[in-house]
Parts: sequence; structure tokens; C-alpha cells
Amino acid sequence: MPITTKTGDKGTTGIFTGDRIAKFSPIIEANGTIDELSSFLGEAKHYVDEELGEVLENIQMELYSLMTEIASKGEYKKVGEKEIARLEELIKKFEREVKLEGFVIPGSTIASAKLDVCRAIARRAERKVAKLVLEYGIGEISLKYLNRLSDLLFMMGRYIELKEGKIKYAK
Repeated sequence: MPITTKTGDKGTTGIFTGDRIAKFSPIIEANGTIDELSSFLGEAKHYVDEELGEVLENIQMELYSLMTEIASKGEYKKVGEKEIARLEELIKKFEREVKLEGFVIPGSTIASAKLDVCRAIARRAERKVAKLVLEYGIGEISLKYLNRLSDLLFMMGRYIELKEGKIKYAK
């Protein structure tokens, strides 16, 4: 399959339903932000240990499934409650280790800073998908997943800072 198709030269793009929609549509805005998140997670993988890197890579694969759900207008759903429950278990695991004492100043290490950027992008993606849910009725699972993902990325950043003795709290 060639990368350059020239079908988007007039400002539209194809989605899984076979429709062509404007490149600035809320569906493309949401998927573009999720794609951006995946790219930043790819960068973050190079700054974390192997175990956390595997978690991030698994998330990247699931993000492709979220984009499929959105681009199919909810027709294809590969991510569900099982994947969300896995994120929640990881959040609980990190919460048990990192007993937060207040508001945290993000980015005390390079690795945690990379995860904090990912967290912020995940929150932006969540806002974009919330628009789809509330205005178009698509993306409910994606919205829930992104909400848990941003919490997980926050806790992973704090876990890294804890291991290095560098958590900084706001005063």
C-alpha cells in the first residue's frame, strides 16, 4: 500500500466507514491527538526501564484500537472493560508504592517529564473524545480509557521520581 495516495489533497480524508470527512472534523482532531500521544509514548519508552517500556508499548497498540473505534464511528471496538481494568490495576499498584502527600510539581527527572508530557496530551485527547461522545454519541470506551490512561501516566511519573528520590511537592 503506497503512503502517498493524493486522496487528501482537497482537505478530506477517508475513515473506516468508507466516508470521506474534513481533515479538521472532530473525529480527525481526536484521532490526530491520540496519534500524537502514541508518538510521544514512543519517545518516552526510551527513558524508562524495560518493564515500564513494555507497559507503554502495550498502550500504544491499544491506542490504535481506540483510533479504529473513533474512525469507524463506533462500529469496531477492540478495547473494552478488560483493558480499562488493567490500567486501573496498574494505577493501584503505583499508588501503593508512591504514597502521594500533596500536589506534585511535574518533571523532576527526564523520564518523568516525558511521561508528564504524555499525560497532558492524553488529557487533551480525552477532551477531544468527550466532544465526540457528547455531540455524536461515539467513543464512550475511548473516553474512559483515556481518562484512566492519564491517571496511569501521572502515577508512572511519580513512581520514577520516587525511585530516584526526586518527587517535588508544591508548597
